[in-house]
Amino acid sequence: MIGRASAPFRLWLKTLQAACLAVAVCFSLGASDSGSRYNNLNHRLMCTCGCAELLGECNHVGCQSSGQELAELTTGITDGKSDQQILDSFAAKYGATVLAAPTTHGFDLVAWIAPFAVFVAALLGTILLVKRWSAGKLEAAPAIPVNDAVREQIRRETGGDGGY
Repeated sequence: MIGRASAPFRLWLKTLQAACLAVAVCFSLGASDSGSRYNNLNHRLMCTCGCAELLGECNHVGCQSSGQELAELTTGITDGKSDQQILDSFAAKYGATVLAAPTTHGFDLVAWIAPFAVFVAALLGTILLVKRWSAGKLEAAPAIPVNDAVREQIRRETGGDGGY
């Protein structure tokens, strides 16, 4: 019994190990490729010429910043610096505005949280406003007494009998 029950388990375990190994190999292939690192990093940096383009996308004629910055990026990769070291060196040289996305620590964390907080506050405010408006409509409007003289005037003005 034990041998039979453990055979499917061993097969399942070997299959799981092979799948994990395949995933690890797939992720490690792109990690060592300097071309993909270069492409990844130049899309995480902004061109400093003032065009408001990503460094890898800056293509306007006569840009004097992108060539120099791309050369610095290539030098950083060939020197064996990590991605974070390269980003930190760019931020130290050109300022924090060279980073395409703000960091996720310190005061820069506000840039990630604020849009969601504003959206939630606006949604909550809208819900409360709609509830307040609808609460006023749920109350019955005061009944206007309609006597025979008013009915006769309505009939004359509308040209009908008013459904009576």
